[in-house]
Amino acid sequence: MSQNDEMKDTEQAEKRVLADQSQFLSFTLGTEEYGVDILRVQEIRSWEPVSRIPNVPHYEKGVVNLRGSIVPIIDLRERFDLGRSQYTPLTVVVVLQARIGEKSRVMGVVVDAVSDVIDVDKKSIQSSPNFGAKVSTEFINGLVSINQRMVMLLDVDKLLKLDGVDSLMGMNDDDEN
Repeated sequence: MSQNDEMKDTEQAEKRVLADQSQFLSFTLGTEEYGVDILRVQEIRSWEPVSRIPNVPHYEKGVVNLRGSIVPIIDLRERFDLGRSQYTPLTVVVVLQARIGEKSRVMGVVVDAVSDVIDVDKKSIQSSPNFGAKVSTEFINGLVSINQRMVMLLDVDKLLKLDGVDSLMGMNDDDEN
């Protein structure tokens, strides 16, 4: 086998390993750790006051203007009934992009703190349990154990299709994305 053939074999092996890997942004809500597909994260911003919208559920904090687009902001801790929390300098808004039908939508989710970017072997993802999780399992793609801690992997599209949010998101019909 020539050196060139060995390099091609190595490259193909690396591509197979990468195809079996995904990256997730992990963050905390209370004592629980969650993750979202890193490809869905548009940006991470520090918490800033929002423009309130009347007659929306308590977990919908309002909207912000993000470079000309109106972006709804949802407090995930409150949405998942994990209690209210004081916003601190560690509190951040993770701006996510979802595909809902034919449209691409953007929404910010308030989280207690961002942890890190984790590499996950797709084969190590376990299906979500039918009990024991504080979050409705409809939003959970699966669970993965990383360095002795359990991370719940959230389905961004289902998460951003939350009841009532679609009316807020209608303010930002950004079909070009």
